[in-house]
Amino acid sequence: MFSHLLPEFIVERRDDRCIRCRACERQCSFEVHRYDEELDRMFSDEKRCVGCQRCAVLCPTGALIVRPHPGEYRRNANWTGERIQDLKKQAETGGVVLTGSGNDKPYRIYWDHIVLNASQVTNPSIDPLREPMELRTFLGRKPDVLELRFNGGDYEDVEIATELHPNVMIETPIVFSAMSYGALSYQAFKALAMAASEYGTLFNTGEGGLPRELRKYGKNAIVQCASGRFGVDPEYLNCAAVIEIKIGQGAKPGIGGHLPGEKVTLPISVTRMIPEGTDALSPAPQHDIYSIEDLSMLIYALKEATNYEKPVSVKIAAVHNVAAIASGMVRAGADIIAIDGLRGGTGAAPKIIRDNVGIPIELALAAVDRRLREEGIRNKCSILVAGGFRCSADVVKAIALGADAVYIGTPALVAMGCTLCQKCYTGKCNWGICTQDPYLSRRLNPEIGAKRLVNLLRAWSLEIKEMLGGMGINAIESLRGNRDHLRGVGLEDWELEVLGIKGAGE
Repeated sequence: MFSHLLPEFIVERRDDRCIRCRACERQCSFEVHRYDEELDRMFSDEKRCVGCQRCAVLCPTGALIVRPHPGEYRRNANWTGERIQDLKKQAETGGVVLTGSGNDKPYRIYWDHIVLNASQVTNPSIDPLREPMELRTFLGRKPDVLELRFNGGDYEDVEIATELHPNVMIETPIVFSAMSYGALSYQAFKALAMAASEYGTLFNTGEGGLPRELRKYGKNAIVQCASGRFGVDPEYLNCAAVIEIKIGQGAKPGIGGHLPGEKVTLPISVTRMIPEGTDALSPAPQHDIYSIEDLSMLIYALKEATNYEKPVSVKIAAVHNVAAIASGMVRAGADIIAIDGLRGGTGAAPKIIRDNVGIPIELALAAVDRRLREEGIRNKCSILVAGGFRCSADVVKAIALGADAVYIGTPALVAMGCTLCQKCYTGKCNWGICTQDPYLSRRLNPEIGAKRLVNLLRAWSLEIKEMLGGMGINAIESLRGNRDHLRGVGLEDWELEVLGIKGAGE
Protein backbone atom coordinates (compact mmCIF):
# COMPACT_ATOMS: atom_id res chain seq x y z
CA MET A 1 0.00 0.00 0.00
CA PHE A 2 1.25 3.49 -0.86
CA SER A 3 2.39 5.29 2.30
CA HIS A 4 1.26 8.84 3.09
CA LEU A 5 3.95 9.26 5.75
CA LEU A 6 6.68 11.84 5.41
CA PRO A 7 10.23 10.63 6.16
CA GLU A 8 11.37 11.55 9.65
CA PHE A 9 14.95 12.20 8.55
CA ILE A 10 16.88 13.27 5.50
CA VAL A 11 20.17 11.60 4.58
CA GLU A 12 22.65 13.86 2.84
CA ARG A 13 25.57 12.20 1.08
CA ARG A 14 28.55 14.11 -0.29
CA ASP A 15 29.52 12.18 -3.40
CA ASP A 16 32.88 13.92 -3.55
CA ARG A 17 33.73 12.30 -0.20
CA CYS A 18 31.97 8.93 -0.59
CA ILE A 19 34.48 6.18 -1.47
CA ARG A 20 31.80 3.46 -1.96
CA CYS A 21 33.18 1.45 0.94
CA ARG A 22 29.57 0.41 1.75
CA ALA A 23 30.19 0.69 5.49
CA CYS A 24 26.86 2.53 5.85
CA GLU A 25 25.08 -0.33 4.08
CA ARG A 26 26.61 -2.92 6.40
CA GLN A 27 25.97 -0.90 9.56
CA CYS A 28 22.29 -0.06 9.00
CA SER A 29 19.86 -2.75 10.18
CA PHE A 30 16.96 -0.70 8.80
CA GLU A 31 18.32 -1.11 5.24
CA VAL A 32 18.43 2.59 4.49
CA HIS A 33 21.55 2.44 2.29
CA ARG A 34 21.94 0.50 -0.95
CA TYR A 35 24.81 0.21 -3.42
CA ASP A 36 24.11 0.14 -7.17
CA GLU A 37 26.95 -1.67 -8.89
CA GLU A 38 25.92 -0.61 -12.38
CA LEU A 39 25.97 3.07 -11.50
CA ASP A 40 28.68 2.73 -8.86
CA ARG A 41 26.60 4.88 -6.51
CA MET A 42 25.14 4.66 -3.03
CA PHE A 43 21.44 5.40 -2.60
CA SER A 44 19.48 6.06 0.61
CA ASP A 45 15.83 5.21 1.31
CA GLU A 46 15.03 8.03 3.73
CA LYS A 47 11.64 6.60 4.73
CA ARG A 48 13.48 3.80 6.52
CA CYS A 49 15.85 6.07 8.47
CA VAL A 50 15.32 6.33 12.24
CA GLY A 51 18.08 8.85 12.92
CA CYS A 52 20.33 6.58 15.00
CA GLN A 53 23.40 8.32 13.47
CA ARG A 54 25.50 5.14 13.32
CA CYS A 55 26.16 5.46 9.59
CA ALA A 56 27.28 9.08 9.99
CA VAL A 57 29.50 8.31 12.99
CA LEU A 58 31.21 5.36 11.29
CA CYS A 59 31.55 6.83 7.80
CA PRO A 60 35.36 6.90 7.32
CA THR A 61 35.28 10.02 5.16
CA GLY A 62 32.51 11.97 6.88
CA ALA A 63 30.38 11.83 3.74
CA LEU A 64 27.03 11.45 5.55
CA ILE A 65 24.83 13.89 7.42
CA VAL A 66 21.55 12.69 8.97
CA ARG A 67 19.17 15.40 10.14
CA PRO A 68 15.43 15.91 10.70
CA HIS A 69 13.49 16.07 7.45
CA PRO A 70 12.79 19.71 6.54
CA GLY A 71 9.37 18.94 5.04
CA GLU A 72 6.43 20.19 7.11
CA TYR A 73 2.67 20.04 7.02
CA ARG A 74 0.76 23.31 7.09
CA ARG A 75 1.34 24.86 10.52
CA ASN A 76 -1.52 24.22 12.92
CA ALA A 77 -1.23 24.64 16.69
CA ASN A 78 -3.78 21.90 17.31
CA TRP A 79 -2.87 19.47 14.52
CA THR A 80 0.89 19.25 14.84
CA GLY A 81 3.02 17.27 12.42
CA GLU A 82 3.47 14.54 15.02
CA ARG A 83 -0.31 14.14 15.47
CA ILE A 84 -0.84 13.95 11.71
CA GLN A 85 1.96 11.40 11.29
CA ASP A 86 0.52 9.20 14.07
CA LEU A 87 -2.95 9.32 12.50
CA LYS A 88 -1.59 8.40 9.09
CA LYS A 89 0.43 5.56 10.60
CA GLN A 90 -2.65 4.14 12.34
CA ALA A 91 -4.70 4.50 9.15
CA GLU A 92 -2.10 2.37 7.37
CA THR A 93 -1.52 -0.25 10.08
CA GLY A 94 -4.71 -0.38 12.17
CA GLY A 95 -2.57 -0.87 15.26
CA VAL A 96 -1.31 0.80 18.39
CA VAL A 97 1.56 3.24 17.79
CA LEU A 98 4.54 1.91 19.72
CA THR A 99 7.62 3.76 20.86
CA GLY A 100 10.71 3.35 22.99
CA SER A 101 12.73 5.52 25.41
CA GLY A 102 11.10 8.09 27.68
CA ASN A 103 8.46 10.77 27.36
CA ASP A 104 9.67 13.50 25.01
CA LYS A 105 6.78 15.93 25.48
CA PRO A 106 7.45 19.47 26.80
CA TYR A 107 6.02 18.90 30.28
CA ARG A 108 7.69 21.10 32.86
CA ILE A 109 11.01 19.61 33.98
CA TYR A 110 11.06 20.72 37.60
CA TRP A 111 14.76 20.00 38.03
CA ASP A 112 15.39 22.93 35.67
CA HIS A 113 13.26 25.20 37.87
CA ILE A 114 15.05 24.30 41.12
CA VAL A 115 18.37 25.80 42.13
CA LEU A 116 20.78 24.74 44.88
CA ASN A 117 22.16 26.68 47.81
CA ALA A 118 25.87 27.41 48.25
CA SER A 119 27.98 28.34 51.26
CA GLN A 120 29.61 31.75 51.46
CA VAL A 121 30.71 33.67 54.55
CA THR A 122 29.05 32.23 57.63
CA ASN A 123 29.10 28.57 56.59
CA PRO A 124 32.35 27.85 54.76
CA SER A 125 32.42 25.53 51.80
CA ILE A 126 34.43 22.30 51.75
CA ASP A 127 37.09 21.38 49.22
CA PRO A 128 36.41 17.76 48.13
CA LEU A 129 39.97 17.44 46.85
CA ARG A 130 41.39 17.95 50.36
CA GLU A 131 38.68 16.72 52.69
CA PRO A 132 36.74 13.42 52.67
CA MET A 133 33.25 13.49 51.16
CA GLU A 134 30.90 10.62 51.99
CA LEU A 135 28.59 9.36 49.24
CA ARG A 136 28.11 5.90 50.74
CA THR A 137 24.43 5.09 51.04
CA PHE A 138 22.53 2.35 52.88
CA LEU A 139 19.27 1.07 51.37
CA GLY A 140 16.76 -0.60 53.66
CA ARG A 141 14.65 -0.15 56.75
CA LYS A 142 16.22 1.76 59.66
CA PRO A 143 15.36 1.33 63.38
CA ASP A 144 13.35 3.89 65.35
CA VAL A 145 16.12 4.13 67.93
CA LEU A 146 19.63 2.73 68.19
CA GLU A 147 20.46 1.17 71.55
CA LEU A 148 24.10 0.56 72.45
CA ARG A 149 25.54 -1.99 74.88
CA PHE A 150 28.77 -1.00 76.68
CA ASN A 151 30.75 -4.05 77.72
CA GLY A 152 32.35 -3.56 81.11
CA GLY A 153 32.01 0.21 80.91
CA ASP A 154 34.67 0.35 78.20
CA TYR A 155 33.65 2.96 75.66
CA GLU A 156 35.84 1.30 73.04
CA ASP A 157 34.01 -2.02 73.42
CA VAL A 158 30.50 -1.14 72.26
CA GLU A 159 27.88 -3.34 70.64
CA ILE A 160 24.63 -2.39 68.91
CA ALA A 161 21.84 -3.87 71.00
CA THR A 162 19.03 -2.97 68.57
CA GLU A 163 18.04 -5.66 66.08
CA LEU A 164 18.86 -4.25 62.64
CA HIS A 165 17.01 -4.92 59.43
CA PRO A 166 19.02 -5.96 56.36
CA ASN A 167 20.52 -3.03 54.48
CA VAL A 168 22.58 -2.87 51.28
CA MET A 169 25.53 -0.49 51.05
CA ILE A 170 26.32 1.31 47.79
CA GLU A 171 29.27 3.61 47.17
CA THR A 172 27.26 6.24 45.28
CA PRO A 173 23.55 7.13 45.40
CA ILE A 174 23.16 6.07 41.75
CA VAL A 175 21.73 2.69 40.72
CA PHE A 176 21.18 1.24 37.25
CA SER A 177 17.46 1.02 36.53
CA ALA A 178 15.44 -2.08 35.62
CA MET A 179 16.30 -3.19 32.07
CA SER A 180 15.73 -6.84 31.30
CA TYR A 181 17.71 -9.39 29.35
CA GLY A 182 15.48 -9.69 26.30
CA ALA A 183 14.74 -6.01 26.04
CA LEU A 184 18.52 -5.49 26.19
CA SER A 185 21.10 -7.58 24.42
CA TYR A 186 23.17 -9.97 26.50
CA GLN A 187 26.19 -7.72 25.94
CA ALA A 188 24.44 -4.59 27.26
CA PHE A 189 22.98 -6.49 30.20
CA LYS A 190 26.39 -7.92 31.12
CA ALA A 191 28.02 -4.48 30.84
CA LEU A 192 25.58 -3.11 33.44
CA ALA A 193 26.33 -6.00 35.79
CA MET A 194 30.09 -5.60 35.39
CA ALA A 195 29.98 -1.83 35.94
CA ALA A 196 27.81 -2.13 39.06
CA SER A 197 30.19 -4.72 40.49
CA GLU A 198 33.29 -2.66 39.74
CA TYR A 199 31.98 0.61 41.14
CA GLY A 200 30.14 -0.80 44.14
CA THR A 201 26.55 -0.01 43.24
CA LEU A 202 23.55 -2.02 42.00
CA PHE A 203 21.97 -2.98 38.69
CA ASN A 204 18.36 -4.11 38.28
CA THR A 205 17.62 -7.26 36.27
CA GLY A 206 14.18 -6.09 35.21
CA GLU A 207 11.57 -8.78 34.83
CA GLY A 208 13.58 -11.06 32.52
CA GLY A 209 15.53 -13.07 35.08
CA LEU A 210 19.29 -13.36 35.55
CA PRO A 211 21.34 -15.75 33.38
CA ARG A 212 23.06 -18.35 35.56
CA GLU A 213 26.55 -17.42 34.38
CA LEU A 214 25.90 -13.82 35.50
CA ARG A 215 24.70 -14.76 38.99
CA LYS A 216 28.24 -14.22 40.19
CA TYR A 217 27.26 -10.54 40.04
CA GLY A 218 24.29 -11.22 42.34
CA LYS A 219 25.69 -9.26 45.29
CA ASN A 220 25.26 -6.17 43.10
CA ALA A 221 21.87 -7.16 41.67
CA ILE A 222 18.33 -6.09 42.38
CA VAL A 223 16.25 -8.98 41.07
CA GLN A 224 12.65 -8.38 40.09
CA CYS A 225 9.65 -10.50 40.87
CA ALA A 226 7.14 -9.21 38.34
CA SER A 227 3.68 -10.30 37.26
CA GLY A 228 5.02 -12.84 34.73
CA ARG A 229 7.38 -14.42 37.30
CA PHE A 230 9.96 -14.88 34.52
CA GLY A 231 13.17 -16.50 35.72
CA VAL A 232 12.12 -16.53 39.39
CA ASP A 233 13.54 -19.46 41.34
CA PRO A 234 15.04 -19.82 44.86
CA GLU A 235 18.63 -19.44 43.61
CA TYR A 236 17.69 -16.27 41.70
CA LEU A 237 16.21 -14.75 44.85
CA ASN A 238 19.00 -15.80 47.18
CA CYS A 239 21.92 -14.73 44.99
CA ALA A 240 20.69 -11.12 44.93
CA ALA A 241 21.32 -8.10 47.13
CA VAL A 242 17.73 -6.81 46.92
CA ILE A 243 14.42 -8.30 45.76
CA GLU A 244 12.01 -5.96 43.99
CA ILE A 245 8.31 -6.57 43.44
CA LYS A 246 7.44 -4.77 40.22
CA ILE A 247 3.88 -3.46 40.16
CA GLY A 248 4.25 -0.60 37.69
CA GLN A 249 6.68 1.52 35.70
CA GLY A 250 6.68 5.18 34.70
CA ALA A 251 6.54 4.73 30.93
CA LYS A 252 3.36 2.63 31.04
CA PRO A 253 1.50 2.73 34.38
CA GLY A 254 -1.13 0.01 34.60
CA ILE A 255 0.12 -1.71 31.46
CA GLY A 256 1.73 -5.15 31.27
CA GLY A 257 4.86 -6.15 29.41
CA HIS A 258 5.27 -7.94 26.08
CA LEU A 259 8.46 -9.40 24.62
CA PRO A 260 7.60 -10.68 21.12
CA GLY A 261 8.32 -14.32 20.37
CA GLU A 262 10.91 -13.48 17.72
CA LYS A 263 13.05 -11.99 20.50
CA VAL A 264 12.73 -15.06 22.73
CA THR A 265 15.84 -16.86 21.58
CA LEU A 266 17.09 -20.08 23.20
CA PRO A 267 19.26 -18.30 25.85
CA ILE A 268 16.38 -15.98 26.75
CA SER A 269 13.90 -18.87 26.90
CA VAL A 270 16.24 -20.69 29.30
CA THR A 271 16.66 -17.61 31.50
CA ARG A 272 12.95 -16.72 31.52
CA MET A 273 11.89 -20.38 31.78
CA ILE A 274 9.45 -20.20 28.86
CA PRO A 275 9.38 -22.02 25.48
CA GLU A 276 11.65 -20.65 22.77
CA GLY A 277 9.87 -18.44 20.24
CA THR A 278 6.81 -17.77 22.40
CA ASP A 279 5.64 -14.31 23.42
CA ALA A 280 6.63 -13.34 26.96
CA LEU A 281 3.49 -11.68 28.28
CA SER A 282 3.41 -9.99 31.67
CA PRO A 283 -0.14 -9.35 32.89
CA ALA A 284 -0.96 -5.75 33.73
CA PRO A 285 -1.88 -6.62 37.33
CA GLN A 286 -0.05 -8.99 39.63
CA HIS A 287 -2.82 -11.51 40.05
CA ASP A 288 -1.94 -12.21 43.67
CA ILE A 289 -1.98 -8.51 44.63
CA TYR A 290 -5.42 -6.92 44.88
CA SER A 291 -4.97 -5.18 48.23
CA ILE A 292 -2.32 -3.96 50.65
CA GLU A 293 -2.88 -7.18 52.60
CA ASP A 294 -2.08 -9.24 49.50
CA LEU A 295 1.07 -7.17 48.95
CA SER A 296 2.13 -7.78 52.55
CA MET A 297 1.73 -11.53 52.07
CA LEU A 298 3.98 -11.49 48.99
CA ILE A 299 6.60 -9.30 50.71
CA TYR A 300 6.84 -11.69 53.65
CA ALA A 301 6.78 -14.76 51.39
CA LEU A 302 9.87 -13.39 49.64
CA LYS A 303 11.50 -12.56 52.96
CA GLU A 304 10.73 -16.06 54.19
CA ALA A 305 12.25 -17.54 51.02
CA THR A 306 15.48 -15.60 51.63
CA ASN A 307 15.67 -16.11 55.41
CA TYR A 308 14.93 -12.43 56.09
CA GLU A 309 18.45 -11.57 54.91
CA LYS A 310 17.58 -9.18 52.06
CA PRO A 311 15.59 -5.96 51.83
CA VAL A 312 12.45 -6.19 49.71
CA SER A 313 11.59 -3.29 47.41
CA VAL A 314 8.25 -2.51 45.78
CA LYS A 315 8.24 -0.55 42.53
CA ILE A 316 5.26 1.51 41.38
CA ALA A 317 4.61 4.19 38.80
CA ALA A 318 4.15 7.79 39.94
CA VAL A 319 0.39 8.37 39.89
CA HIS A 320 -2.02 10.86 41.46
CA ASN A 321 -2.42 9.14 44.87
CA VAL A 322 1.18 7.95 45.07
CA ALA A 323 1.73 9.25 48.63
CA ALA A 324 -1.13 7.22 50.08
CA ILE A 325 -0.05 4.14 48.14
CA ALA A 326 3.52 4.51 49.40
CA SER A 327 2.31 4.76 52.99
CA GLY A 328 0.41 1.49 52.58
CA MET A 329 3.46 -0.18 51.04
CA VAL A 330 5.66 0.74 54.01
CA ARG A 331 3.06 -0.55 56.45
CA ALA A 332 2.85 -3.75 54.39
CA GLY A 333 6.54 -4.38 55.08
CA ALA A 334 8.40 -2.88 52.10
CA ASP A 335 11.97 -1.96 53.01
CA ILE A 336 12.49 0.12 49.86
CA ILE A 337 9.95 2.05 47.82
CA ALA A 338 10.84 2.56 44.15
CA ILE A 339 8.85 5.23 42.28
CA ASP A 340 9.10 5.66 38.51
CA GLY A 341 7.95 8.98 37.07
CA LEU A 342 6.28 10.22 33.89
CA ARG A 343 9.55 10.52 31.96
CA GLY A 344 10.70 6.97 32.65
CA GLY A 345 12.16 5.10 29.69
CA THR A 346 11.05 1.81 28.18
CA GLY A 347 11.91 -0.65 25.46
CA ALA A 348 8.36 -0.66 24.12
CA ALA A 349 5.15 1.09 25.14
CA PRO A 350 2.00 2.43 23.52
CA LYS A 351 2.95 5.99 22.64
CA ILE A 352 -0.38 7.34 23.87
CA ILE A 353 0.23 5.81 27.32
CA ARG A 354 3.86 6.89 27.60
CA ASP A 355 3.01 10.51 26.80
CA ASN A 356 -0.17 11.00 28.85
CA VAL A 357 -0.30 8.75 31.93
CA GLY A 358 1.40 9.42 35.26
CA ILE A 359 2.97 12.44 36.96
CA PRO A 360 6.54 13.86 37.07
CA ILE A 361 8.87 12.19 39.55
CA GLU A 362 9.74 15.50 41.23
CA LEU A 363 6.17 16.03 42.46
CA ALA A 364 5.68 12.36 43.36
CA LEU A 365 8.91 12.22 45.37
CA ALA A 366 8.11 15.37 47.33
CA ALA A 367 4.59 14.13 48.12
CA VAL A 368 5.76 10.69 49.26
CA ASP A 369 8.60 11.98 51.44
CA ARG A 370 6.30 14.51 53.12
CA ARG A 371 3.55 11.93 53.77
CA LEU A 372 5.93 9.40 55.30
CA ARG A 373 7.53 12.04 57.52
CA GLU A 374 4.15 13.30 58.68
CA GLU A 375 3.15 9.75 59.60
CA GLY A 376 6.45 9.12 61.40
CA ILE A 377 7.43 6.16 59.23
CA ARG A 378 10.03 7.71 56.90
CA ASN A 379 12.84 5.75 58.59
CA LYS A 380 11.07 2.47 57.92
CA CYS A 381 11.96 2.53 54.22
CA SER A 382 14.41 3.90 51.69
CA ILE A 383 13.12 5.77 48.65
CA LEU A 384 14.52 5.04 45.19
CA VAL A 385 13.29 7.27 42.38
CA ALA A 386 13.48 7.00 38.59
CA GLY A 387 12.21 8.69 35.48
CA GLY A 388 14.13 11.34 33.60
CA PHE A 389 17.43 11.84 35.45
CA ARG A 390 19.86 13.47 33.03
CA CYS A 391 22.81 14.71 35.09
CA SER A 392 24.37 14.77 38.55
CA ALA A 393 22.56 18.00 39.49
CA ASP A 394 19.22 16.21 39.07
CA VAL A 395 20.49 13.55 41.49
CA VAL A 396 21.50 16.10 44.13
CA LYS A 397 18.14 17.87 43.88
CA ALA A 398 16.27 14.57 44.18
CA ILE A 399 18.16 13.67 47.36
CA ALA A 400 17.41 17.10 48.84
CA LEU A 401 13.74 16.45 48.05
CA GLY A 402 13.89 13.23 50.06
CA ALA A 403 15.27 10.40 47.92
CA ASP A 404 17.87 7.99 49.26
CA ALA A 405 19.17 7.16 45.77
CA VAL A 406 18.14 7.36 42.13
CA TYR A 407 17.73 4.90 39.30
CA ILE A 408 19.26 5.80 35.93
CA GLY A 409 18.37 3.97 32.72
CA THR A 410 18.59 6.21 29.66
CA PRO A 411 21.88 7.85 30.73
CA ALA A 412 23.41 4.38 31.07
CA LEU A 413 22.24 3.41 27.58
CA VAL A 414 23.52 6.68 26.13
CA ALA A 415 26.88 6.01 27.77
CA MET A 416 27.01 2.71 25.87
CA GLY A 417 26.14 4.36 22.53
CA CYS A 418 22.34 4.89 22.42
CA THR A 419 21.19 7.96 20.46
CA LEU A 420 17.50 7.83 21.51
CA CYS A 421 16.12 7.00 18.08
CA GLN A 422 13.14 5.54 20.03
CA LYS A 423 12.95 2.39 17.90
CA CYS A 424 13.94 -0.04 20.68
CA TYR A 425 10.76 -2.06 20.09
CA THR A 426 11.87 -3.06 16.58
CA GLY A 427 14.81 -5.11 17.86
CA LYS A 428 17.02 -3.57 15.16
CA CYS A 429 19.23 -1.40 17.37
CA ASN A 430 22.25 -0.47 15.30
CA TRP A 431 24.31 0.09 18.44
CA GLY A 432 23.82 -3.47 19.68
CA ILE A 433 21.96 -2.42 22.83
CA CYS A 434 18.26 -3.23 22.35
CA THR A 435 18.46 -6.23 20.02
CA GLN A 436 18.76 -9.99 20.01
CA ASP A 437 20.20 -10.12 16.51
CA PRO A 438 23.68 -11.67 17.01
CA TYR A 439 25.11 -9.66 14.10
CA LEU A 440 23.99 -6.41 15.77
CA SER A 441 24.51 -7.27 19.44
CA ARG A 442 28.17 -8.18 18.95
CA ARG A 443 28.81 -4.55 18.02
CA LEU A 444 28.75 -3.79 21.75
CA ASN A 445 31.77 -5.08 23.65
CA PRO A 446 30.67 -5.68 27.28
CA GLU A 447 34.10 -4.76 28.67
CA ILE A 448 34.15 -1.46 26.78
CA GLY A 449 30.51 -0.80 27.70
CA ALA A 450 31.26 -1.46 31.37
CA LYS A 451 34.24 0.89 31.28
CA ARG A 452 32.10 3.68 29.84
CA LEU A 453 29.46 3.09 32.53
CA VAL A 454 32.06 3.17 35.30
CA ASN A 455 33.38 6.43 33.88
CA LEU A 456 29.86 7.86 33.95
CA LEU A 457 29.36 6.86 37.59
CA ARG A 458 32.76 8.26 38.53
CA ALA A 459 32.12 11.55 36.74
CA TRP A 460 28.69 12.06 38.31
CA SER A 461 30.01 11.12 41.76
CA LEU A 462 32.83 13.65 41.49
CA GLU A 463 30.33 16.32 40.46
CA ILE A 464 28.07 15.42 43.39
CA LYS A 465 31.03 15.84 45.75
CA GLU A 466 31.77 19.25 44.21
CA MET A 467 28.17 20.37 44.74
CA LEU A 468 28.08 19.04 48.30
CA GLY A 469 31.32 20.86 49.05
CA GLY A 470 29.88 24.06 47.66
CA MET A 471 26.93 23.68 50.05
CA GLY A 472 29.25 23.08 53.00
CA ILE A 473 28.14 19.46 53.36
CA ASN A 474 30.57 16.56 53.68
CA ALA A 475 28.12 13.64 53.61
CA ILE A 476 25.20 12.84 51.35
CA GLU A 477 23.23 11.81 54.44
CA SER A 478 23.17 15.43 55.61
CA LEU A 479 21.47 16.52 52.38
CA ARG A 480 18.70 13.93 52.34
CA GLY A 481 15.33 15.63 52.68
CA ASN A 482 16.97 18.99 53.51
CA ARG A 483 14.77 21.19 51.34
CA ASP A 484 16.24 24.37 52.78
CA HIS A 485 19.02 23.84 50.24
CA LEU A 486 16.51 24.18 47.38
CA ARG A 487 14.72 27.19 45.88
CA GLY A 488 12.22 27.37 43.05
CA VAL A 489 12.52 29.66 40.01
CA GLY A 490 9.56 30.42 37.75
CA LEU A 491 7.14 28.09 39.57
CA GLU A 492 3.53 28.65 40.59
CA ASP A 493 2.56 28.79 44.26
CA TRP A 494 0.87 25.39 44.09
CA GLU A 495 4.00 23.84 42.61
CA LEU A 496 6.18 25.27 45.38
CA GLU A 497 3.65 23.96 47.90
CA VAL A 498 3.74 20.40 46.50
CA LEU A 499 7.53 20.44 46.25
CA GLY A 500 7.80 21.85 49.77
CA ILE A 501 10.36 24.48 48.83
CA LYS A 502 10.52 28.27 48.90
CA GLY A 503 10.88 30.58 45.94
CA ALA A 504 14.29 32.00 45.09
CA GLY A 505 15.01 35.09 47.16
CA GLU A 506 12.87 33.99 50.11
